[in-house]
Parts: sequence; C-alpha cells; structure tokens
Amino acid sequence: MTGRRRLRILTWHVHGNYLYNLTQVPHDFFLVVDAGRSTHHSGRSGALPWGDNVHEAPVERLKQMSFDLLLFQSREAWEHEQHRVLSAAQRALPRIVLEHDPPQASPTDTPHWCGDRGALLVHVTPFNALMWDNGELPVRIVEHGVKPLAEPPWRGEDNRGLVVVNNLLSRGRRLGLDVYRDLAARVPLRLVGMDSATIGGDGELTQLELPQALAAHRFFFHPIRHTSLGLAVIEAMMAGTPVVGLATTELVTVIDSGRNGFIDTRPQRLEAAMQALRADRGLAHEWGQAGRRTARERFGIARFVDDWLRVLDEVAG
Repeated sequence: MTGRRRLRILTWHVHGNYLYNLTQVPHDFFLVVDAGRSTHHSGRSGALPWGDNVHEAPVERLKQMSFDLLLFQSREAWEHEQHRVLSAAQRALPRIVLEHDPPQASPTDTPHWCGDRGALLVHVTPFNALMWDNGELPVRIVEHGVKPLAEPPWRGEDNRGLVVVNNLLSRGRRLGLDVYRDLAARVPLRLVGMDSATIGGDGELTQLELPQALAAHRFFFHPIRHTSLGLAVIEAMMAGTPVVGLATTELVTVIDSGRNGFIDTRPQRLEAAMQALRADRGLAHEWGQAGRRTARERFGIARFVDDWLRVLDEVAG
C-alpha cells in the first residue's frame, strides 16, 4: 500500500465467495447489514474467515458514515436502495457497478441497466463484457481470482462426478437442469447446493466443506448453459479435480479438451469423457493437475488483487 490511500468502500454481500476473494484487496470494505440479516444485507455472515479489513455498516447508520467509494453488485441496490439509504453527498461518490452475470432477457440485445456514464462498469469475465450491450459506459474487465480456503490433495476415491449448483430446480434450463437429469440417469453424479435435496441432491455444503468434497470426487461436472464463469469451476480446478462441462460461455477459453478437462456441446461426448475418468484415475489425475496449473496461472489471487487495485486507483485513488 506504499503511496496508496486506503479506501473505505461500501458494498453489499451478494456472492459470498466472490466477496471473500475481493476483500483480499488491501482496502477497508463496509458491508451493508440490517437487523434481520436479510438477502444482500447479511454483513460478515457465514463461515468465511473474514479479515480485519471487513466491517459491517448498519443500514440505519449509513447516512452518518464516511466512505470513499460505492461498489454496487446488484440492480436493486443501484436503482432503488441507494436512493433510500444514502445521502445525496454519498450518492455523488465515485461509483463502480460490478456485473457478475451475463444478460438473461436476450443474450445479445440487452442494454446494461446501469446507463450512467459517471459510473465504471466492471465485468467479471470477457464473455460478460461481450454479451451485454454496454452502450457508452466506461468498461473494465477484472477476471476472477480465487484464494482457496483449504488445499487438501486430490484423491478422487469417490468415482462419481460432483455437481455444484444452487437452486437448480427453480433456475431450470439456463443452469442445465435437463442436462443434469439426462446425464445423471447414466453416470453417477452427486448434486450439492441450495435446495438440491428437492431433486435428489445432498443439500448445501458450506464453503469450508467444499474443498474436501472436491478432493474426494473423481471429476467435477458443470451443466450450465448460460452463466459467467462459476467460481466453483475455478475452485475445482484449483483443487486438481478435472472439469467436464458444456462448451459455452467463458469456459471455452479455460478448458482445452483432452489436456486440462473436457468440454463439448454434445451430451453424449460429455458422458463418454465422464466414463473415461471413472474408469481411469490416472487420466483424471493428469487432467486435474493440468487444470490446476491453468487455474493458478490465470486465476491466482495475486493477479486478481493487482487488477482490482488498478481499477480502484483509477476511480478513487
């Protein structure tokens, strides 16, 4: 931090794992919290080992608090909440809108909802930036970075595939419900995530339980058609667990089929790859270790922190 002013950044708890990685940036982060710790207002919640630079900002005290920058992570906070809970002076602070997802209404013709050229729009993947109609908004891309919560050695003794998707039943085809069901009928798969028990899964794993689960399974299956780039995919690669998934979205720039995992748009090809990994632990180890090297090179936490420091310097340094 030599020569760099330490910023007080107000934001919301939207994606816990992403927020944990983001708070490795050496600034102070204030997380909006309400009495009920409701959605996006949960503060330092969960089992994550939050650092001393992560603080809670009670919603009823926000107008009396001092910040240097506002970091929006949802449309609701941008369009509505800031006008309810922040002062006019606070709303005039430097602003970043962090976009976690690709457009959903139309994948190619959706104008970004921010629309304010005074804010900087930051996308988490080049795919996001490509698919949104960003208009005249200033845009930067900061690709994911992951600091593993634990690094147990990959074992792969459970020859099933691990699938990590929250609320798969309600999110349907976009998250690959039909793809998962089709392949789970022929390949042993273990589904975890919020509400997964409703479709035969094992329920939610905490962030601290996930590294051991990844290390135990033979491969990781990513059935999602349209997303950004799931952090669980990167966490699997960091763990040395080979990834099999749909050849869609940013994943096509990450996985080189037959070297560090396998991707395809044909479910029958995915099934063949899964069965090969189940039959050959050595192949799974080979792909997994190559994937681990890819993840460390592209999604290391040091690169992520450096990228965010440059963006924050540009906006409010």
